[in-house]
Amino acid sequence: MSVFLLGKDGQLGWQLQRALAPQGRLVACGRAECNLADPGQIRSLVRAIKPTVIVNAAAYTAVDKAESEPELAFCINGQVPGILAEEAASLGALLVHYSTDYVYDGRKLTPYLETDVPAPQSVYGRSKLAGEEAIRAVGGKSLIFRTSWVFGERGGNFVKTILRLAGEKASLNVVDDQIGSPTPAELIATVTTIALAMLRRGQLLENGENRLYHLAATRPVSWCEFARSIIAAAAKLPGANLLLQPEAIRSITTAEYPTPAARPANSRLDCGRLENDFALQMPDWQPALERVLQVLAGK
Repeated sequence: MSVFLLGKDGQLGWQLQRALAPQGRLVACGRAECNLADPGQIRSLVRAIKPTVIVNAAAYTAVDKAESEPELAFCINGQVPGILAEEAASLGALLVHYSTDYVYDGRKLTPYLETDVPAPQSVYGRSKLAGEEAIRAVGGKSLIFRTSWVFGERGGNFVKTILRLAGEKASLNVVDDQIGSPTPAELIATVTTIALAMLRRGQLLENGENRLYHLAATRPVSWCEFARSIIAAAAKLPGANLLLQPEAIRSITTAEYPTPAARPANSRLDCGRLENDFALQMPDWQPALERVLQVLAGK
């Protein structure tokens, strides 16, 4: 297997680089090696590498900033996936791409299925849906994983934000009416590797086949509950010096914390299709959170 990975420097890309390296030849590119705003450079890289698998972990993820930078968000999240799909199709390669719970409006009362109709409420969500649609329009072989609330030891994420604030504040207000499943970047990378291995062992995708899967950890919580879990776990680590305690995290409503971009109230994703197709069982996020906190505490 020959893999071309884009977005190696992000929290997911870093984990993918580690997980995919033992699987075959891996060429990993970050911002320094590939300008995502330059379609010609992207095409030239793919044609030079000639991979059998393209893994696109590159994305514009600044959800609120996207409201004032829609052109850039749609370029990276909407147009680049289509370019990669075209190049993958010309090589007969498989494209693996990552999308988001933000393609839904969050009004459903139960976990979202892959068959539910998307209705994104933000520029970020619309740009990510545009990327999915661009891939499907090309008609090559592709895997799209929709995930939610990604965290890890690399890059920016909610866990690192809460830890930073815990060293600065003795109390904190966090939204309690948005529900989702925190998902470790490590889990996404592991599932990706398992899926690719199984597809290589007799379950190859047909030409033009697109598979869409939801990929998230189990046990949905609110942002407020997740924040309390982060602080409770971090407080147990040796040398923890936190001003903030879990009970000092106050729950507030979305209306009390307005943001430029709308967030889904319900980000729960049903992962039954993924579990059935690849004989998996999605784990709880707590053990991964504790591992990430241990790594961060050691830095």
